[in-house]
Amino acid sequence: MRRVHRRTILQAAGAAIGAMAVGSIGGGHAFAQATADRSIIRRAIPKTREEIPVVGLGTFETFDVLPGEPRAHIREIMRRFHEAGGRVVDTSPLYGMSEVSVGDFATELGIADDLFITNKTWTTGEWLSDESHSEAQFRRSMERLWRSRMDVQQVHSLENVDQVLHTLRRWKSEGRVRYIGVTQWSPEYYDTMERLIRSGDLDFVQVNYTIFSRQAEARILPACADNGVAVQVNIPFEKARLFTCVEGRPLPEFAAEFGAKSWAQFFLKFIIAHPAVTNVIPATSNPDHLTDNVGALYGNLPDEAMRARMVRQMESIKGFANTLRQPPYPGKNYGGVVTWPFRRS
Repeated sequence: MRRVHRRTILQAAGAAIGAMAVGSIGGGHAFAQATADRSIIRRAIPKTREEIPVVGLGTFETFDVLPGEPRAHIREIMRRFHEAGGRVVDTSPLYGMSEVSVGDFATELGIADDLFITNKTWTTGEWLSDESHSEAQFRRSMERLWRSRMDVQQVHSLENVDQVLHTLRRWKSEGRVRYIGVTQWSPEYYDTMERLIRSGDLDFVQVNYTIFSRQAEARILPACADNGVAVQVNIPFEKARLFTCVEGRPLPEFAAEFGAKSWAQFFLKFIIAHPAVTNVIPATSNPDHLTDNVGALYGNLPDEAMRARMVRQMESIKGFANTLRQPPYPGKNYGGVVTWPFRRS
């Protein structure tokens, strides 16, 4: 497999990104200083009008580190994320040690109270209405994250959705969670997701939406806009596969019109420019990539005509049509608790 390095792509984007993506540990301070006087792009959660930054932080695979393995890079990612104005962190019990990493470093850095945590529940039970598994999983998540309540709790991948949503509604009424929702990444489940969105009591959904995978535009995003449901977007880089076809390519000149200084910011700004999108959660294991990603928190956003131009630009690039035909995370091999038994050599 040909290794694809995002570092190469950043270099091709020009020297401007070099001022932001500082290579040394602790270099994120320079970026924070440079952006301190600029307004962070925020979106309101429709049900309450509470505002959150549009770029968050995902933790799938990237924060799942085997016990005893080095984790300093995760600490640095969280430090830079918070310093640059990031607040929304997404995790799940299914992400191995990710909850532990978030909880440990948020507490050590003294930023736990500033974070807006979106988490998930994946359970069934011994019988149809058995809530004991959900209760046990939620209690463990709270312990790992060092929290007394969760900002957002969602049914992970619609698993046992009708029963678990009943439990989440109760937790919300009891004040244990602030918002409830559901997650899914595959369009084959959009019928179910749309039914739940139109039921009227969801606060959040998490869905896949990228410059390549735009199926959510047809039904899910309009349904959320019509029913006051916040949209959190997962897998914004198609598990790093979007970078393959643009490796070595400079950004189109028109990217400067909406302040994109790298391909990562180009892809993120396409997503967050959609008016129904509340927040996007790119994951990374590289502090410099984090610094690059949070650059999309600032500047202008493309309008509808520009977004159409961005799609045309990508469709003109050889290899873009084959984005999902390559393995996820090209050139990378994460080895946490979840993936280690399947990827060891």
